[in-house]
Amino acid sequence: MNPSVAVVILNWNGRKFLEQFLPSVVQTAYDNLSIIVADNASTDDSVAFVQQQYPQVRLIINDQNYGFAEGYNKALQQVDAAYFVLLNSDVEVPKNWVKPVIDLMESDAAIAVAQPKIKLQASQHFFEHAGAAGGFIDYFGYTFCRGRLFDTLEEDNGQYNTDIDIFWASGAAFFIKASAWHQAGGLDADLFAHMEEIDLCWRLKNLGHKVVCCTATEVYHVGGGTLNVGSPFKSYLNFRNNLIIMQKNLPFWEAFYKVLIRLWIDLAAWFQFAFKGQWKFVFAISKAHCHFFKYFFKTAAKRKSPQIALAKHTGVYHASVVWNYFIKKKTKFTDLKGL
Repeated sequence: MNPSVAVVILNWNGRKFLEQFLPSVVQTAYDNLSIIVADNASTDDSVAFVQQQYPQVRLIINDQNYGFAEGYNKALQQVDAAYFVLLNSDVEVPKNWVKPVIDLMESDAAIAVAQPKIKLQASQHFFEHAGAAGGFIDYFGYTFCRGRLFDTLEEDNGQYNTDIDIFWASGAAFFIKASAWHQAGGLDADLFAHMEEIDLCWRLKNLGHKVVCCTATEVYHVGGGTLNVGSPFKSYLNFRNNLIIMQKNLPFWEAFYKVLIRLWIDLAAWFQFAFKGQWKFVFAISKAHCHFFKYFFKTAAKRKSPQIALAKHTGVYHASVVWNYFIKKKTKFTDLKGL
């Protein structure tokens, strides 16, 4: 029998996505699978919908909206399986999407985390922003994907159909060995949402585990179902959390100077938004920096050995993706030399 797998969908007021995409999940072809909807205290009729329409799906009901990170932490305390799959509610899946990923992870004991290819649900020949064909990070801590640099999505022509080690896997369809989840202590609840999966992958890589992309299967993500791209709150979380995960996971002196550089780059973005009169994003960056410094020592207390230099990890671009994208106009992953 295949190892046990629990697909856990964290839901918050997502009735429309459950109605649209849960049917594809329950049709998954895998002989040792449980499907769970973990509800983050929704105020719509999500819970009633699942109870009435999908009695075979287990419900876990959190007593409040804990955000993505702590919502999953709370739910997975109540789940027993060899593998957890954290699946966004706005993801459509093909019938045989689980087994190829599990087979790849079973082939190497060092693999702790994996993702399938993640493509745009509305245009399924294009990669999707959150994950594409695997997550990478540059020298200054900026994250990007094989198949997506910033807002440029590549068409999938099979150019990335190789299973490779990556730096991070997307939380939209995040496969993790339960043993690795427990070893790392799950997601960092203080991040609330955005980049929490990158932080978890980073911690696991520092511990010697691998993160991979399995290209034998793919899923289709709507994206921005809860927080759209133009949300200042989303920008706040991204600016804040990127600084936090660098402080947590880099060696001390590398963290010191790279965070300092990032603060100056963020300041450049602050002036750009101000010049355009986009004051909600100016405020989002300011708020992110204020939070970072306010909780600096709390974050410092989370630093755990070992901290490994970025240069020693796989999935790292040893240059600036910002410089190459915005200045040198390199818009495809394959344009980045040295990867």
